[in-house]
Amino acid sequence: MSVEASPDSAAVPSSSFGPLRQIDAGLLNVGYVDIGPAEGQVVVLLHGWPYDIHSHIDVSPGLAEAGYRVSVPFLRGFGTTRFLSDETSRNGEQAVLAVDVIALMDALEIERAITAGFDWGARTADIVAALWPERCTGLVSVSGYLIVNLEANRKPLPPKAELGWWYVLLLH
Repeated sequence: MSVEASPDSAAVPSSSFGPLRQIDAGLLNVGYVDIGPAEGQVVVLLHGWPYDIHSHIDVSPGLAEAGYRVSVPFLRGFGTTRFLSDETSRNGEQAVLAVDVIALMDALEIERAITAGFDWGARTADIVAALWPERCTGLVSVSGYLIVNLEANRKPLPPKAELGWWYVLLLH
């Protein structure tokens, strides 16, 4: 079961979501908010990079008012989500984030959910739906990061198309 973050923890209460909660899920202690009726159909909202759960602050109350149970976790490396062990390898591969979502669903005893996200969260939702279709009742995927074919990405794009990715060099 989830618990509200204690005052001495690193958790910071969200002013509009209600209480920020923490739960052990897989390799992580996940910070998340959970609003709406406990018996409602579950929607798991996933944020992108470099954003956080507050990206969903405007849509979550409306979904909850419509009868959905809305769970919005901080992805690994964000907010109050922390690794349970200092020995755990830090990994941001696309499938690992999806494994984190399944572990969170298991910890929260969520059998099936609509997975929704944008940016990295969209890719994560896509992978959950692709690898665990029995756990998904729906998928909402917004933005450019979809499931990546790593082998195909080893081949360069035509020069004009590569120019569109100039900001990647700036970020590196």
